[in-house]
Amino acid sequence: MNARTPVIVGVGQLRSNRERTVEGAREPLDLLVSAIREAARDAGAPQLLAHVDGVHAVKVASWAYADLAATVGRAIGAAPRTCVDTDLGGHHPVRLLEQAASAIWAGDSDVALVVGAEAQASVSLLGKVGIDPVADLGWSASPGGAPHFDPDQLGSAAMQQAGLVLPTRVYPMYENRLQADLSLTPEEGAAWSAQLYADLSVVAAGQPAAWNQQALSATEVGQVGVDNRIVCEPYPLSMNAMPHVDQAAALIITSLGKARELGLVDLVYVWGGAGADDDPDVLARRDFSSARALTVTLHRVLAVTGAEPDLVDVYSCFPVVPKLAGIALGLPRDATLSVTGGHSSFGGPLNSYSVHALCAMTDRLRATGGTGLVHANGGHLTYQHALVLSSRPHPDGYVGSPTPQSISYADSPSVLTVTDEVVVVETATVEHDRAGVPRQAFLVARTVLGARLATSTPLGNVPAASVLSLSSLPLGLTTHVGRRVRVTDGIVTFT
Repeated sequence: MNARTPVIVGVGQLRSNRERTVEGAREPLDLLVSAIREAARDAGAPQLLAHVDGVHAVKVASWAYADLAATVGRAIGAAPRTCVDTDLGGHHPVRLLEQAASAIWAGDSDVALVVGAEAQASVSLLGKVGIDPVADLGWSASPGGAPHFDPDQLGSAAMQQAGLVLPTRVYPMYENRLQADLSLTPEEGAAWSAQLYADLSVVAAGQPAAWNQQALSATEVGQVGVDNRIVCEPYPLSMNAMPHVDQAAALIITSLGKARELGLVDLVYVWGGAGADDDPDVLARRDFSSARALTVTLHRVLAVTGAEPDLVDVYSCFPVVPKLAGIALGLPRDATLSVTGGHSSFGGPLNSYSVHALCAMTDRLRATGGTGLVHANGGHLTYQHALVLSSRPHPDGYVGSPTPQSISYADSPSVLTVTDEVVVVETATVEHDRAGVPRQAFLVARTVLGARLATSTPLGNVPAASVLSLSSLPLGLTTHVGRRVRVTDGIVTFT
């Protein structure tokens, strides 16, 4: 075996302040350091941290850091030559591991970390009770506080004008289109989602670092009520990612030669992976019937590695993502699509969920042997990366690539935000308020000439929003997709 083969030698993950107390609140950096030290203990080599030459840190969304990777290096007593900090995106953990593995294979690194943490539960609590984390608790002030996000990072001007920048609105539009394409009734689509997330909750129940450790039935997941209100149709709260968590995770990756030098034996081999990036403007994509970057990524990773995975862990911020991934992988609808537990049960620590997924997959492969695939998703089904890990080495050592394939469209439609003509519905969703009342609908449609219309109904206009609700479907219809509507000043009428 090649001594440059990248291997995972240690993993550490934790949850903190599940009780949401002021006394239990810990800064994300503190959580990160604890996870890293746990990973070193897991490797059986606490001294390994002094050898770290690369720190790859996922952006923390609950607290601002100027140079998180370098700060982590100093906190663990290392002097890393490479410090990588990311922007927003749930795909980053898997892509970072790919980058670290590639550098090890090339001889540019020997020991690297991939780390991520969030403390949104504690940050929210402290804000509610009026406690300043810096002044009162001594949290980092470099720069500290809530991070600043450029609105342009959230979506194009057309997306912003149509209100399609929040993931809670965009992913349901893909779900509703998938339901129509598969000729499912709303009830069948909802039942599929409920069973999928119930199965994830069972996995999360066995994870010590999981935020929610209660195994749920499909009925409990899917039953809409006061405590499980609809957010955007068709998803109730239970099918949305849970970002208000305090969780951290870390992986230590070394070359096989370094692992042998240090006497480390509980190894998981990084075979390699592949990624793809779609157009970040969802309105510039060809359609809402597929997620091209996701499909390309999953097909590429299997082709590059030659793997037939025994285990998979696919991203699950909303049900449409594991549904599309399962379809791309050719898996049956009842397949278990996670070894971690999913974003709503295990916890959805924003950009860093897949660090936990990589840790969970490492633990499973150590226990059972075999090969596992971990998939991560960022943006609005925009940025994708998948990686294969195994209890045995790949015949060719490392075969992945950290460089994503770029998805482009030669036939992107022109986008309208205002029109007064008859259009055909591509997809739609309706957002509900906390009382369960429809408050705004979001529509994407096509004109007879192929231009795309993206618009929303007036905020708070319940009758206007209700027109596009699934509960307003005429007898005999199972979807609004394909129906002809006229849109005038945001008001939708069916023709």
